[in-house]
Amino acid sequence: MEHLVSLIPYKVVEQLEEVSEIPMGVELIQAPSIWEKTKGKGITIAVLDTGCDVEHPDLKERIIGGRNFTKDDGGKPDIFKDYNGHGTHVAGTIAASLNQKGVVGVAPEANLMILKVLGRNGSGRYEWIIQGISYAIEQKVDIISMSLGGPQDVKELHQAIKAAVQNGILVVCAAGNEGDGEHRTDEYAYPGSYNEVISVGAVNLERRSSPFTNSNNQIDVVAPGEQILSTYLNGTYAKLSGTSMATPHVAGALALIKDLTQKEFERDLTEPELYAQLIKRTVPLGHSPKLEGNGLVYLTLLDHISEVFNQEVRIQLLRV
Repeated sequence: MEHLVSLIPYKVVEQLEEVSEIPMGVELIQAPSIWEKTKGKGITIAVLDTGCDVEHPDLKERIIGGRNFTKDDGGKPDIFKDYNGHGTHVAGTIAASLNQKGVVGVAPEANLMILKVLGRNGSGRYEWIIQGISYAIEQKVDIISMSLGGPQDVKELHQAIKAAVQNGILVVCAAGNEGDGEHRTDEYAYPGSYNEVISVGAVNLERRSSPFTNSNNQIDVVAPGEQILSTYLNGTYAKLSGTSMATPHVAGALALIKDLTQKEFERDLTEPELYAQLIKRTVPLGHSPKLEGNGLVYLTLLDHISEVFNQEVRIQLLRV
């Protein structure tokens, strides 16, 4: 029997024809507060998912290319249209344009490469995922975002991810939605449970751990994953819930961090260095590490620490 990889299960909460706002999840991780410094320009994120609504007004300027690895549309490689909605939603959270209408992504000037590895029914072959990762490596993308998974630990998939990381690519994956709300039990999904990836769990907009989020010792960070507003099919918008929705927040955050650190350090940081920069920008929420890893991504944390330090220095000087 052929093993298939599928979308991390998710829930469509609401569909909307028109909106005009910065989504609350984007606000929660403090992305707008650093847009004066960076919006992710020049950073490319490969979105391995169900494709994308390439004509969506909030996305069409961000998409620089793509490829279809599925059997949809007769397997034509240059048609990566989304018939599911999941891929379009993920893409919007990462990089929907700041165009004064619709929604805005975490990194609104980053580039999107749409790699369709799941068909219209939300499932695909492992070989499609592996081919998508290999293509992303060839195209020299900066980040790979995967809100997909399965119960099988497939050696070839693991090897492809290792190859991406060895090429300096940050690989961000959803932790999975098989959680039972109990941190003492472990739930594993792959590729999210591989040590080489950045595994993302979910919290709600009040920073409470989502009851569905997987818990295990491979969770790295958490991000907003409930009632997440983003782009959807046919130029519309929708609110979805799942660790699938948390993952693109982190992929977008890494685009901002990579661009910001390139400017600060005047060089390209390695994948381990960029991971360390991400972890520096997390705040613990008081949950078990098996639920939240290092905590919630909070992009302005270092600015807050610097401000507090400078205030303390000023106080000490006044006392002298």
